[in-house]
Amino acid sequence: MRGRMLAAVVMMGVLAPVAASAAGEMTLYKNPQCGCCEGHAAYLEQQGFKVKVVTTDALAKMKSMAGVPPTLESCHTIMVDGYVVEGHVPAAAIRKLLTEKPAVRGIALAGMPQGSPGMSGEKDGPFVVESFGGGKTAVFAVE
Repeated sequence: MRGRMLAAVVMMGVLAPVAASAAGEMTLYKNPQCGCCEGHAAYLEQQGFKVKVVTTDALAKMKSMAGVPPTLESCHTIMVDGYVVEGHVPAAAIRKLLTEKPAVRGIALAGMPQGSPGMSGEKDGPFVVESFGGGKTAVFAVE
């Protein structure tokens, strides 16, 4: 019972509207068994963001509560300045989100594309970052 209550409190804190934090401060939530998420966190830190990594067994529930469409899910979820950033999104798209502050719930790079920040392999095409919220998705950036 105590564990469920703690999980509920954590979820509310994660998903509650967030006051504007210092520029670039974010929290990356990942499953315990995922290793590439640490690579994305390191990439973001090299790009000037401050990243706190939190391991959780409740990632699927967090994604659902955060409004991430199942078609856009990836291996980790980032919370920053009241937005959701799903997956291995390049830093330029995150900066665009935080600068323009569009009326969306978040942005996502679906799946785990090879060559994306934190992933191994060669990039074999453009990365299409989509915005989501209110039951709609749209192209947000192409890199």
